[in-house]
Amino acid sequence: MKTAHCLPYAALVCLLAGCTATTTPVLDSHFGESVALLKAQQIMYPDAYRNTNPVSGIDGKAGASAYQRYQKSFAAPDPQPNVFTIGVGGRQ
Repeated sequence: MKTAHCLPYAALVCLLAGCTATTTPVLDSHFGESVALLKAQQIMYPDAYRNTNPVSGIDGKAGASAYQRYQKSFAAPDPQPNVFTIGVGGRQ
């Protein structure tokens, strides 16, 4: 009679023991390599830091003005129209 009470506990112990075993030692040893490879593949010009030629195409005044407009676009964004009134009460 006592062995019938121990059977569920023994089954539980066996199930939990199976969770502790590591079955992926090969995968664990290469963990993170795919992420490092993808990051390296996304760099278009790995030797770009060696280029000492200045960038051409836009002068300082135009660049500063463009940057100021960009910053102002976040300070006062355009109001969003109400999507529920589209097509309702329009001109005929």
